[in-house]
Amino acid sequence: MKFTLDWLKEHLDTTATVEEIGTALTSVGLELEGVENQGKALSAFVVAHVVLSEPHPNSDHLNICKVDAGTGELIDVVCGAPNCVTGMKSVFAFPGTYIPGKDFELKAGVSIRGAPSNGMLCSAAELELSNEHDGIIELPADAPIGQKYVDYAGINGVVFDIAITPNRGDATGVYGVARDLAAFGLGTLKATDMSPVPSKGQSPIAPLPLLFSADEPKAIRKFGGRYIKGVRNGPSPDWLQQRLRAVGLRPINAIVDITNLVSLGWGRPLHAYDADKIAGAPLLRNAKPGEAFDALDNKIYALDETMTVIADDIGALCLGGVMGGIRSSVTEGTTNVFMECASWDPELIARTGRKTGIVSDARYRLERSVDPALTEPGLELATRLVLELCGGEPMEPAISGEDVFPDTVVEFPLGEVKRLTGLELGAERIEAILTSLGFVLSGTGETRTVNVPSWRPDVTQKADLVEEVMRMVGVDNVPVEPLPRLNHVAQRMLTSIQNRRRIARRALAARGLDEAVTWSFIPHAEAVRFGGGQESLQLANAIASDMTDMRPSLLPGLLAAARRNANRGTSDLALFEVGQVFLSDTPDGQHTYATGIRTGTAKLSGAGRHWSGKAEPVGVFDAKADLGAVLDALGVDIDKVQIFAEPAPWSHPGRGGRIALNPKVTLGWFGELHPAWAAELDIEGPVSGFELDLDALPEARKKATKTKPALTLSGQMPLSRDFAFVVDRGVTAATILKAARGADKGLIRDVSVFDVFEGSHVGEGKKSVAIEVTLQPLDKTLTDEEIDKVSASVVAAVTKASGGVLRA
Repeated sequence: MKFTLDWLKEHLDTTATVEEIGTALTSVGLELEGVENQGKALSAFVVAHVVLSEPHPNSDHLNICKVDAGTGELIDVVCGAPNCVTGMKSVFAFPGTYIPGKDFELKAGVSIRGAPSNGMLCSAAELELSNEHDGIIELPADAPIGQKYVDYAGINGVVFDIAITPNRGDATGVYGVARDLAAFGLGTLKATDMSPVPSKGQSPIAPLPLLFSADEPKAIRKFGGRYIKGVRNGPSPDWLQQRLRAVGLRPINAIVDITNLVSLGWGRPLHAYDADKIAGAPLLRNAKPGEAFDALDNKIYALDETMTVIADDIGALCLGGVMGGIRSSVTEGTTNVFMECASWDPELIARTGRKTGIVSDARYRLERSVDPALTEPGLELATRLVLELCGGEPMEPAISGEDVFPDTVVEFPLGEVKRLTGLELGAERIEAILTSLGFVLSGTGETRTVNVPSWRPDVTQKADLVEEVMRMVGVDNVPVEPLPRLNHVAQRMLTSIQNRRRIARRALAARGLDEAVTWSFIPHAEAVRFGGGQESLQLANAIASDMTDMRPSLLPGLLAAARRNANRGTSDLALFEVGQVFLSDTPDGQHTYATGIRTGTAKLSGAGRHWSGKAEPVGVFDAKADLGAVLDALGVDIDKVQIFAEPAPWSHPGRGGRIALNPKVTLGWFGELHPAWAAELDIEGPVSGFELDLDALPEARKKATKTKPALTLSGQMPLSRDFAFVVDRGVTAATILKAARGADKGLIRDVSVFDVFEGSHVGEGKKSVAIEVTLQPLDKTLTDEEIDKVSASVVAAVTKASGGVLRA
């Protein structure tokens, strides 16, 4: 909302500077968006006379004009405004002038469609005075040629622009702003005379009772109207026109300008009707479905039964609380006026505004809750101004309906101010602040009974009153104190699944994979391919034909990313994603997966060719290593999980596996992408990948104590022994390793495979697996007998588990 310093001082007796007022506005919650010195910003624009305007020979919408701007010679100007006609007066900008509404500087010697143009005739929007951009500014015939426009229009003062929050309808008028600043200590609030104006007789127009059925929305609460006959309407006085222009409104005529003055000055929207254009008594009702309304913005709107109108015998005169109609509009020829001031339901006004798309000053204020107690006083104020500026005889006010007052009472413990804000204020200071804002306090002791004024329906509880006190003290004065330091380590803030996501991302990034974020929607065919595609997981309103299903796996998105990169020349790629997959439409069907892929030669050691050796393609063991690294980072003991030779459906047979806690609880899969699938997905080269279900991991057991045990180191040298076993080809190395580790858990520190061999001399269907067993003595050097005993235990355990024999 915009208002001038002069306008503010009509309501606030203050000697504060512009800077002090601006700081105070932000402090009390009326955020200052800008301060404009219009005299400086628009000083280059002058009043000009359009001596001649004729059609451009090379355009059907441009005019070639001769303009007198007071320089002693006529200036050639090309203008595209539809209202540019010979003889009018407007606002002119010389070459070199900065046009704020267009953000450019006029150039000299410009040719438009072959005609020279040495300046510009301007609209109000181009001067940022309003949103009017349909034509250039039209000035009265007596406007002095060559005078600075800001001096002529009286807009060379300071203009404040503030942001109004939706709950502060009381601050949509300059008077409400002045009340806040006075309570803040910046001056004294001036009273406004809103006493009743004596009437000359009964009103010839009386609105009928509010006609709403029980089930109809009732946007209007109270209607006040006053018939004023014999007015002399015409242009409003210069001071009123200048005030409206300064805040971006175009003066129309005295009666309409008075309604705008009251609306902006006191936050009390009004509407004036030409009484002679009203057919019968005004009727307050809801609109009929499809009823047409010809509004003042020259647009026709189709109304519905949720919108309230003020109608006569012919039809709607006004869309209540939003905009008036053309049929009953006030013109300079109006002699009898019916002035309306009504109270409205804010929610229904906002709903009507959204449906119609109308943005008006009345809607802006009424949907923020206008003071219902101002309905009749606002009508009296408007009547007084009409009599002062236009004369006439006022009739008795015609009132229909009743005001709805919030009548809120709050029991307010004064200690709440200290508890919620930390401000140390005495009872007298708190009472003085609230009283200056219009609140009425009663009672003694630690608690006061507070009656909330009618213009503050947003104040309903103790915390709201604390906020009012804090606003007037200033948010900058609220003490800032650090949070108390805890004397122990803070508890974990992240949930288990949040922590797992974080750890998985760090682990995979550390292995050289790049994180990708892909769509949660995939094509139906790919959803079916990767185990989804159920009807319950198909989108009812997909944003694209290739985004129809919720993804059952992260692999489709990563593979699509790999394909796009390969098409652009990057075929060696390592990607991962941690995100949601959807196995069903129930809450339990939504899981968090960590998934990664490698393509081409994108191994852990790096991708691409190298002089030191052949670049090996990625394979199943790369995927297994990535999966193992994530599990290790998550604290899962690799030795305690089980690996099954059960490839996923997307994996190459024999080159993939399943990792599980036990045969029934699957953690994930790893392997190489099936060549047939790669071909169908248009991906060349080898692709390895893995999927890990983070939700399937068990919760870590809480230990009885968080103290770590003492570090135990042995001073003895470790030693190793090699064993080679001949086993059936189908026996996994993991079986042998697990058996060897369990042979003597006290001495055996590590077991690893260092050779696998198949040949005719080991037998058909057999293979030789060689392992290295590392022994770590703890307190003494092992004797030969003790080493032989451990070796025998290893051989016995492996033989029992694998059915193999020690190779000679």
